[in-house]
Amino acid sequence: MKFFADTSDLDELKDLADLGLLDGVTTNPSIIAKSGKEFIPLIKEICDIAGGTPVSAEVAATDYETMRKEADVLRAIADNIAVKVPLTEAGIRTCKELSDEGTMVNVTLCFSPGQALLAAKAGAAFISPFVGRLDDISFQGLELIADIVTIYDNYPQYDTEVLVASVRNPMHIIESAKMGAQVMTAPPKVIKQLFNHPLTDKGLAAFVEDWAKTGQSIL
Repeated sequence: MKFFADTSDLDELKDLADLGLLDGVTTNPSIIAKSGKEFIPLIKEICDIAGGTPVSAEVAATDYETMRKEADVLRAIADNIAVKVPLTEAGIRTCKELSDEGTMVNVTLCFSPGQALLAAKAGAAFISPFVGRLDDISFQGLELIADIVTIYDNYPQYDTEVLVASVRNPMHIIESAKMGAQVMTAPPKVIKQLFNHPLTDKGLAAFVEDWAKTGQSIL
């Protein structure tokens, strides 16, 4: 499974890259707004840190004509830009045209298998189903991931990768990986929660204590 970071924090991205845990980056208007930085320069910096891996930059428009113009600006930032569009008629039309021209497209705000099928038919590189937001309204978000993976597996002509979004906890990651989702995106703090296990902490403490008793030093 590829790990994308859902953040615009440059220090967090550099840290994940140093750990070998950065396979791409996703952003959205809300994330950019929280950063307080200028959009285009920030995306350029993120693309540099990402080292050629996909960086999703989202259009702000909702109508096709403006969306297409914004998409042209975004994909000119760097070769590793994935233009992010909403799962609307305008978004799917833009996705189809950009995909035909060789541009990666991430179709976002997916909440049903039918929507995911539309994105695949339009040539999307990634479909972003939102697990956590479905959980928030008492739907089983992970069931959506299972349905999309099953549908895509039935039709190998589709190259669209399932990018699990709105990830709130490590189990969202683990269960999605078991289902075969190719990508997930999460805040860095959620990714790092995968390190946590009480037996690891207990075992390491015992090793440190026993080594101290030997009075030795490796250095």
